[in-house]
Amino acid sequence: MADQQTVDYGAVTQIQQQTWSEGDFSRVGAHIVIVSELLAETANVRAGDRVLDVACGAGNATIAAARRSWEPVTGLDYVPALLERARERAAAEGVELELVEGDAQDLPFEDGSFDVVLSVFGAMFAPDHQRAADELARVCRPGGTIAMANWTPDGAVGQIFRTIAGHAPPPPGVAPPPLWGTEEHLRELFGDRISRLEIIPRQFNQRFRDPDHLLDFFRTYFGPMKVAFERVGDDGAEALATDLREVLERFNVDERTMVIPSDYVEVVATRA
Repeated sequence: MADQQTVDYGAVTQIQQQTWSEGDFSRVGAHIVIVSELLAETANVRAGDRVLDVACGAGNATIAAARRSWEPVTGLDYVPALLERARERAAAEGVELELVEGDAQDLPFEDGSFDVVLSVFGAMFAPDHQRAADELARVCRPGGTIAMANWTPDGAVGQIFRTIAGHAPPPPGVAPPPLWGTEEHLRELFGDRISRLEIIPRQFNQRFRDPDHLLDFFRTYFGPMKVAFERVGDDGAEALATDLREVLERFNVDERTMVIPSDYVEVVATRA
C-alpha cells in the first residue's frame, strides 16, 4: 500500500466526488439491483437490525436492507443527487430511509452504532483504503456484520477499470479499487478488528446490444468513464474506446448480443 504521507487524500476525495457526480449513476445502479438483494440475504439482515449502507448511491442496498429490517436504514453518500434519487425510490417502495451526505472515510456516526454495515461497489472506491476500512469497522458493533460487494481485479469490470487507468491514470500512490476484491488486501485492511472473514465469489450478467451500446451508456451515465474520456480528449478517445471494446469482446459470452459475466466477491466479516 502507498505511504499515506505521500498522497493528499482530501484533494483526491474531492476530485472523486466531482467525478461520481457526473452523469447519473442511478441509471447504472438500476442494472445491478440483484447484487444488493443477494448481499442483504448473505448478511442475514434481521428484523430490528440497525443497518448502515456506506456509499449507498441511489439506495439499492439501503432499500434491500430496509425491507428486511423493518426499521429505518441509514444510507450515506457524497453525491447529493443520488441521495435524492434514493428518497424518491424509498417513497415509491414504501420503506423508510435516513439519508446522510458524507464521506466513507469519515463516517459521522458513533462507535458501534450499527448491527450491520453494508457497502455495494461503494466504499471500495474511497482513495484511502485503510481509512475506509477503519471507519467500516469502527461504526459496527462488536459481533456485528460488515458485508460488502467488491469487484475483483481479474473480472470484466476490474479489467475495464484497469484499461481506463492505463489511458487516464489515477493520482500517484492511490491503490486500485479492485484490490478490495482480494483476500490478502482485505485481511491487511481489517486486521485483528474482525474475528471472521468469508469471501464468496459471485457473478452476474450485464446485458447490452453490443459493445458500442455499452460504451455509449457508460460514457453518458457512469461518471468515472465519462470523465476518463474527457481527460484523454479527442486525440485519445478512439484509442481508449478501442481498448475497452477489446475487453468487452473478450468477456462477451453471447453470439447475438452482448452478455458480460461480471465477477465480484461478497465479503462478510464479523466485527471482533
